[in-house]
Amino acid sequence: MGKCNTVVGLDVHKDTVVAAEWKAGMEKVGEVRILENRPSVVEKTVKRLWGSGDVEFVYEAGPCGYELYRQLTKMGLKCAVIAPGKTPVKVGDRVKTDRRDAEKLARLWRAGELTEVQVPTVEQEADRDLVRVREDLVEDRLRARQRLSKFLLRQGRVFREGKAWGVQQAQWLKGQNFGPLGLLKTFEAYQREVEEKDEHLEALTVQVEQLASQERYSRLVKHLRCLKGIKTLSALTLSVESLDMRRFPSARDFMGYAGLGICEGSTGGKIRRLGITKTGNAHLRRILVEAAWSYRHGKVTSRELRERRKDCPAEILKIARKAQNRLSEKFQRLLHYNKPSQKVVVAVARELAGFVWAIGQATLGEKV
Repeated sequence: MGKCNTVVGLDVHKDTVVAAEWKAGMEKVGEVRILENRPSVVEKTVKRLWGSGDVEFVYEAGPCGYELYRQLTKMGLKCAVIAPGKTPVKVGDRVKTDRRDAEKLARLWRAGELTEVQVPTVEQEADRDLVRVREDLVEDRLRARQRLSKFLLRQGRVFREGKAWGVQQAQWLKGQNFGPLGLLKTFEAYQREVEEKDEHLEALTVQVEQLASQERYSRLVKHLRCLKGIKTLSALTLSVESLDMRRFPSARDFMGYAGLGICEGSTGGKIRRLGITKTGNAHLRRILVEAAWSYRHGKVTSRELRERRKDCPAEILKIARKAQNRLSEKFQRLLHYNKPSQKVVVAVARELAGFVWAIGQATLGEKV
């Protein structure tokens, strides 16, 4: 980390790349260059300035993705992508420019104060994006349903005869009639949007489930499904978002990656816990928190869960049963102490992350 003769900090944007060069032995950053963010321009400039030297590039993960990393490593150069949420920030420093950002990256990387992220392969990124686009579509469908229901509410039409958005409500919607043409066209537009989202989500869900059945994910997905609250889609999300659970040395590291680490503000002998950091993968954290709600029902094992656990190795079943007993007891104990349910479920989700990590290590570590 930062051991090369030259470190080049890159501040990457859609149209430009600001490069700040810091050579060993220099007290400050040397020349700063602004490049057009096009592969041909970047390749030509890098070869001309640093192609034959001992150089390492570093930039923050962001909306521009990892294409620059892949281009530089393909050229045989060293490159690191760092986590922006863990970049040190000086108190009171409120001047932010592209040049200063590039200089800071070069300086901090040489000092060893930056945290490098795991760059996914092209295949891993494609799988992860497919799972994420389904999540986006679920949110879009929710908004479409809300728009339709609020329109009907303004017209004094409320469905109360059964489960929301079930078969009965679908029949009820077909029977709605409106006199004014404007109201009819509005209703039809909202209803068509909901139907399109439902059809698109159903097709995409099939594709995601097919991905879960592929060899590179099927074994881990099957084992994670032994945990209460985690089904196929949740298990696949945990798999693709973690990239490879073997890269986490401990359960605490996996918890931190999910943003479930504990903040602390202890001083003067006084210990003060401040909740979770939320500095990590929000997709992982959402899945774990949603799954944690299942443990409020106690140690009851449903028929569906027993079916999911069939033909799984004894070691995996042992971890899953231990998680079910421990987390159910913890959920009820914290509620008994009058802890808010939101805090309880986050505490349970944090421990659940540890059991997910244990199953990942047992599965991918060839221990079972």
